[in-house]
Amino acid sequence: MKNEFLEKIINKKLNSSSFVDYTYNGLQIEGCSEVKKIITGVTACQILLEKAIFYKAQAIIVHHGYFWKNDPNYIKGYIRDRLKKILINDINLYSWHLPLDAHKELGNNAYLEKSLGIIRKGYINPYLWWGVLKRSVYGEKLFQIISKVFKKNPLYIPGKKNKKISKIAWCSGRGQKFIHEIIKLKISCFITGEISEETTHYARESKIHFFSAGHHATEIGGIKLLSKWLKSTYQDLDVKFININNPV
Repeated sequence: MKNEFLEKIINKKLNSSSFVDYTYNGLQIEGCSEVKKIITGVTACQILLEKAIFYKAQAIIVHHGYFWKNDPNYIKGYIRDRLKKILINDINLYSWHLPLDAHKELGNNAYLEKSLGIIRKGYINPYLWWGVLKRSVYGEKLFQIISKVFKKNPLYIPGKKNKKISKIAWCSGRGQKFIHEIIKLKISCFITGEISEETTHYARESKIHFFSAGHHATEIGGIKLLSKWLKSTYQDLDVKFININNPV
């Protein structure tokens, strides 16, 4: 498959043109024109680049790529090392950020919904979804479910005691800023990736169950779903997802 065609089909599938993002969505670094082997992952870190080189991949697809709005405006150190590896090995680097958070079928939030047994009811904004659990549970039980899904314990701020959780909101990655909207809407539980110092107090004082399951952990799903879609739709492509562990 031509590298530009690969960009085109994913842009179309994720409706990338409708997003105003902090980074470029699509082919960020151009490599060889023909793509057959693709390595996918959450972040285009050095380890993932080395895996791609080892597997002789022509392309890397990630959720977190390069050239962010507030990145350094120089090429030194680890930035130089990453770019050098990609350019010397003629690898195409693709990245889809917000489109892969929000996509209703292949996005990170869609993966969280399926994994945690949530019935989607609506959207507070494109990145903040709400619904109800298929079966109401106490906070401690939901803690166990989240731990099992992500294979790590979330940071849990308990909410109202002796009352089961039914209504729930969730946002992959850095979604803690949305807690004020959850409070206004009287939703009893919020699951996201990250937590800030002040989030703890907002959750405690509003008696909301707050789960910080990890930025990386909550954003594995979208790239996995995209990889699966590529493999099933374009069977000539050899697509391999690699998870580079990140505790954050």
